[in-house]
Amino acid sequence: MATERPLPRKNITTSVFDPPPTAGAELWRPATTVPLTIFGFPSHEPQRLESWSAKHLNLPLRRDILHLAVVYEGDNTRQGTAQAKTRWEVHGTHKKLYPQKGSGRARVGTKQSPIRRGGGKIHGPRARDFGTRLPRKVYDLAWRTALSYRYRRGELVVCEDGMELPLPDEFAALVASGRLGSTPDARRHKRAGDVAGDLEKAFKAKWARQVLDANEWGRSAGRSTFITAARTQHLYGALQLLPRYGTALDVDDVDVKDLLETGRLVIERAALMEMIERHQSDLVSRIYVTNAALSKENQSGEVLVG
Repeated sequence: MATERPLPRKNITTSVFDPPPTAGAELWRPATTVPLTIFGFPSHEPQRLESWSAKHLNLPLRRDILHLAVVYEGDNTRQGTAQAKTRWEVHGTHKKLYPQKGSGRARVGTKQSPIRRGGGKIHGPRARDFGTRLPRKVYDLAWRTALSYRYRRGELVVCEDGMELPLPDEFAALVASGRLGSTPDARRHKRAGDVAGDLEKAFKAKWARQVLDANEWGRSAGRSTFITAARTQHLYGALQLLPRYGTALDVDDVDVKDLLETGRLVIERAALMEMIERHQSDLVSRIYVTNAALSKENQSGEVLVG
């Protein structure tokens, strides 16, 4: 009868108190920071390299948490104002229309009966609140999970502060020549003013389309979402003319669903920093300890190469 050969004692861990298998070997520890390139806008040229916390931009994908956050946002944006009138709310008296017997007609009740024209509605919609609840820490984790998902896929483009779409010199030359904008003829003739306005919009739309296509942010790349800390005139105005190429949102108007919809996320650095500061309740302790050293594990924005 064959017997089993005993396993060698070497390199086998049988207890948590045993030393590491190899003398001097270090245990594997995941990286606590990730590199993030800051680009110029709209040139899309690298400006510097920064170090950001892995708990901000390198969280594992959690589809369940993202689903909870999107459903939570959708439920809380429903108005719930639809309301049909019941038989007690429609116009008219509640008196019985005809006597029960003796008239030869079918017996009827009031004029507000749901089976009569102009009567109330049975089981109609009523005004109510569709909002649901979600723990704050779960919702904040969903925000950073969405940003981490776009970061690992290379779809998160962080640009310097002050994102604005500068118009070329040709536009200034056309304005100086009087072919665009408000001219004396345009003020006298409404039709001429409309033509000048259409030419200005067409020029801005064409210029924005060229910039987006050159940076692979346009329609062919799945559209892009531009997020800034404050609204800018030319960027927001140009993207309103090109809804199929992208959309521009203020940081206060962004939801988790907006971070997952389009093919690219072009975010201003200040807007990204504000997002993370708002949605890190699960990382910041509410307990304050006097004379305690502050942890640098979750700090982001340190310049590595500039």
